[in-house]
Amino acid sequence: MEYRRLGKAGVKVSALSLGSWVTFGQQIGDDVASDLMKHAYDNGINFFDNAEAYAGGRSEVVMGNILRKMAWSHETFLISSKVFWGGHLPNQEGLSRKHVMEACHNALRRLQVEYLDFYFCHRPDPNTPIEETVRAMSDLVRQGKVLYWGTSEWSAQEITHAHAIARTCHLVPPTMEQAMYNIFGRHRVEQEYARLYTEFGLGMTTWSPLASGLLTGKHSKGLQEGTRATLKDYDWLKEQITRDVKEKGERVKKLEKVASEVGLSPAVLAIAWCLKNSHVSTVILGASRVPQLTENLQAIRAQPKLTPEVMKQISEIALV
Repeated sequence: MEYRRLGKAGVKVSALSLGSWVTFGQQIGDDVASDLMKHAYDNGINFFDNAEAYAGGRSEVVMGNILRKMAWSHETFLISSKVFWGGHLPNQEGLSRKHVMEACHNALRRLQVEYLDFYFCHRPDPNTPIEETVRAMSDLVRQGKVLYWGTSEWSAQEITHAHAIARTCHLVPPTMEQAMYNIFGRHRVEQEYARLYTEFGLGMTTWSPLASGLLTGKHSKGLQEGTRATLKDYDWLKEQITRDVKEKGERVKKLEKVASEVGLSPAVLAIAWCLKNSHVSTVILGASRVPQLTENLQAIRAQPKLTPEVMKQISEIALV
């Protein structure tokens, strides 16, 4: 495993991490979730990503039970949660001080830990002043309930505003951003945030390296039964993937050819491509089977195969 600093922060995260969106508490059984976390941990992954919205909190419960069973020292792993979608009542959603505080306490209880290493604002909240959210997150850090806080899918302008408030009011600023990043989705990480890496030392945790399976080529002949796109309540994802296959299918085939030429699977090529970005601290993997995770972990050693010439080929295909 390779370990990288989270931006300018001193903490080091495994270059590959394991996320629980859709899988834990929903797509897979708790025994499979346990096997995945153990396999990840045994192979050097030290960061496990979660959120209050995942499976309505069930994902955190499953992960917390696994952590208790494994009895790993918290010194050996990093765990996150995200706050925004906590329920359907007026104060169970958004980034108000009330919800941020209560959601953190709920996450600590479900995950069965004394503190969160990372706590993300899952989306920007147009109904709450950014200053209110920054103060709440800063207080959680000062209380020792959160070590580092960050944002997820915030604009560069919103992140800059949060830093300005923190600087003016002597509060703790956001350390990191969690954004979607893959061969077909790269504008925000590579362009919009470009100045933030040097200006604020922003750390990047990225998700969807395989574009929900599109980049593996498995959907080229239709959506595969049992994948997240075929689950109940994920019709929006099904529609998105169906549209992407239609629009990008030929480019996926070209990427498969590039992967074959360098001796990699399409999935490993796509993940290794994300790792080649020096601003990316960690790439969050999603897996429903241990063999799938084993394959994806090969991306660490695959990076040297993505020479400048191969990276150019990939960009030319992706940006057509």
